[in-house]
Amino acid sequence: MRITGGLWGLRQEINRQATIPLGLEQMERSGVLSNLRIAAGEESGDFQGYRFQDSDLYKQLEAVAWEHARQPGEPYETFAARAAALLARAQRPDGYLNSHYQLVKPDRIYAELEWSHEMYCAGHLFQAAVAAARAGLAPQLVEVARKFADQMVGVFLDGGNDGIDGHAEVETALVELYRLTGERPYLELAAKLIDNRGKGLIPETGLGPLYAQDHLPVREADTAVGHAVRQLYLEAGIVDVALETGDESLMECSVRRWEDMVATKTAITGGLGSRHDGEAFGERYELPPDRAYNESCAAIASIHWNWRLLLATGDVRYADLIERTLYNAFAASTSADGERFFYVNPLQRRADLVEDAYLGRRRGWFACACCPPNIMRLLSSLGHYVATTRENALYVHQYMPGTIDAGEFAVSVETDYPWDGRVVITVTRAPATPWSLMLRVPGEGYTGHPRTWQVGEQVELELDMTPRLVYPHHRIDALRGCAAIERGPLVYCFEQADQDVEDLALVEDAQLRTVPAELPGIGRTVLIETGALRVAEASRGLPYSPHHHLATSTGTTATAVPYFQWDNRDGGAMRVWVPLA
Repeated sequence: MRITGGLWGLRQEINRQATIPLGLEQMERSGVLSNLRIAAGEESGDFQGYRFQDSDLYKQLEAVAWEHARQPGEPYETFAARAAALLARAQRPDGYLNSHYQLVKPDRIYAELEWSHEMYCAGHLFQAAVAAARAGLAPQLVEVARKFADQMVGVFLDGGNDGIDGHAEVETALVELYRLTGERPYLELAAKLIDNRGKGLIPETGLGPLYAQDHLPVREADTAVGHAVRQLYLEAGIVDVALETGDESLMECSVRRWEDMVATKTAITGGLGSRHDGEAFGERYELPPDRAYNESCAAIASIHWNWRLLLATGDVRYADLIERTLYNAFAASTSADGERFFYVNPLQRRADLVEDAYLGRRRGWFACACCPPNIMRLLSSLGHYVATTRENALYVHQYMPGTIDAGEFAVSVETDYPWDGRVVITVTRAPATPWSLMLRVPGEGYTGHPRTWQVGEQVELELDMTPRLVYPHHRIDALRGCAAIERGPLVYCFEQADQDVEDLALVEDAQLRTVPAELPGIGRTVLIETGALRVAEASRGLPYSPHHHLATSTGTTATAVPYFQWDNRDGGAMRVWVPLA
């Protein structure tokens, strides 16, 4: 199936062409390419960056491959071919490839798996190679990946080494490499690594076994714990192994944790990870808006997991969560001009924020640059999350303008979603036999039935875009007494650029009015205006007394912007959840 077209703001309002060249420039400046040239014996010097620095290049390569598949270009071919050749020269004869350990700790290879990220880096290499193969790009990259994977099989499968990486990721990558090559040992190694979780095989790091999901065997764990990105990548691998081996126990435990996570540990934006300490999931209903971590990489990993669950089950709730995460937690990670990024995505910024630079404004890059190239690879592969086929049926999961080519059956999609709820689908090619065109209705399911289609026939879908107040679960202490605003798939927030958000209170029965607008720094948007109160404490400046908690309030109009568009203007205070008057 081939999909062309763009996803509203992620393809059309984020400057994708600015993003990828910036990434290539930063790869050079951050030392990634230099490290590999030193490992290849072509330069002299010291290793630069973190021990997992190689993975930034691999994610960039994956992004380049998907871009080339979408719109072939000579710059992509040249970069991928040169990078693959450099990796081949840096790779050891036995297949091992990790510039940090080759240059800094050659005697500690696979001896520090709790921290080393060796398998994690390998996994991103494998995924880049799979993407390149599917895009018809840089065949040498697959050779490098297979040589490394074979070395890992020799050590950890045939050689009996039971070590597991502290940062899950390689599990899903090994399955993808198995699907590409048919080499079953890759699948067997992925299954072994998953089965080894919870056996205490990760040495003590000072962060405890929950941090790296080594506290319980995966089939026994009921809730997502520890480092959020690690948990989510592990879940993607669990579902992949379950699909390829038919192990229902793996599928059941992953779905069980998904249900618990969505019910008790997921922000309204789809963001995941409530704690800065350990970049981790917290307890159930521990969802503070101002201290929320919600790492951009966690949003990406969540989409990977949900996509696999959707493919495995066809359950609409996974497509719904992909949409929520994509339009909010993920889309907010990148500035309107596509050149600056968030590492973390809180739901509230206080006016006097001074504590944590990661909670400040978006940056052009990070020393720990896991998020920007990760954002690039998801942006470049977005077309793969739009639609699927099953027998004589086309399922459309996400709505974006473009064309969907499903062999005998093809359609074009016209829509301005999420600004407008109208979706028009036109049949451009159809067989003489019945086909089902199955369209997702958020929160409800898929609508459609088999019929014989004629070229030119249209289906029009009207999705409800009425603005609405939403309320938090009563157990979320940090949000009690508050409400937020949603419209369609978009979560909204209130920014200091439009009003004093610190003393704002929403009026519960006020009308919510939509206002299309063009804003400096943001561009096109749809605002929501609502009646509110401006609250002023009469006791401000007085010594504390329970009798001084008096306030005066005046009516005002509050203006909300889509959460994904925040921090493109003044860098001031922001709130998603606002107290009710």
